[in-house]
Amino acid sequence: MNQMNSPLIRVGVFYDGNYFLKISDYYYFQHERKARISLEGLHEFIRHQVAEEEDVDVRLAQITDAHFFRGRLSATEARDKDRLFHDRLLDDILMNLGVSTHYMPLKTRDGRLQEKGIDVWLSLEALELALHKTLDVVVLIAGDSDYVPLIRKLNTVGTRVMLLNWDFKYEDFKGETRVTRASQQLLEQVTYPVAMHAVIDRGLTAQDEVVEALFVSQSEPAAFAPSAASAASAAAAAKVARPTGPTAAGPVGTTGMSTIKNLKNGFGFVVMPPNNLFFSYADLTEGDFNDLREGDWVEFTVGRNHRDEDCARNVRKVAAPHLGDTDDYEPEPALRTETAEL
Repeated sequence: MNQMNSPLIRVGVFYDGNYFLKISDYYYFQHERKARISLEGLHEFIRHQVAEEEDVDVRLAQITDAHFFRGRLSATEARDKDRLFHDRLLDDILMNLGVSTHYMPLKTRDGRLQEKGIDVWLSLEALELALHKTLDVVVLIAGDSDYVPLIRKLNTVGTRVMLLNWDFKYEDFKGETRVTRASQQLLEQVTYPVAMHAVIDRGLTAQDEVVEALFVSQSEPAAFAPSAASAASAAAAAKVARPTGPTAAGPVGTTGMSTIKNLKNGFGFVVMPPNNLFFSYADLTEGDFNDLREGDWVEFTVGRNHRDEDCARNVRKVAAPHLGDTDDYEPEPALRTETAEL
């Protein structure tokens, strides 16, 4: 068969956004790759995978629609959680790839984030586009059994379904076991189930260029990347004014300096008894979270989280202070505070 005379395979990609971001976090914080999933690389992988399954030239497998569905915090809540920059960064990536975004309000109830209706909205859009744009293959990036009715309907209208699914387990920063696994019902209903965890792990030794391109090669951009001039002036000021030990957590906006006590899964704690100060990768102002180590010295400003608790914001790694000739020095909090200038 002359493959280039074959009909074009029209592919629609549909993301359950929070599921995808959880997967990306796993590879960034837990997996040995220590990198986020590249959406551009993922789309290229999808084209190659569809071409292989459909037995056509990869040039005939084209993504004609891509849609990203997610519950999202309000602007006020995102600001309070220091999520505005990262939300905007994700929007920029999706926009540059031509991925249509669909957001629903994400609410905090009893200290937990809840999203409602995303699966229904995704299912309605996918079915409508499959019918009106006659998609040949729908690629679903999800794991919930709530999508089983969608797959059954797509099977009825003759649209093949590819499911990109992951299976892994890890402990979160609280020591609780987290498991991600696709519903068995989903796997049984789809035309092309793809076990992405196995594909990616095989790629570690197989040197597959398409698999390697699934990951972002550069570090995450900082929310507040300092200019060269400001970084130099800050370094000069630090040589003069840096304290010789940890500073106390004072009022909001106070500048402090201490060591990192724990690091796990994108979260950490700065030593500041009696409670220590929580921070996440989103609170870093420069550098890569995965380059931090327990015991590293950091500067930070005191902030408040959505539960009205003290936390560390604007965290950046610094050189250890000069502690003099004292060999048995033990860090004591509340040595000094420096209030940040507004």
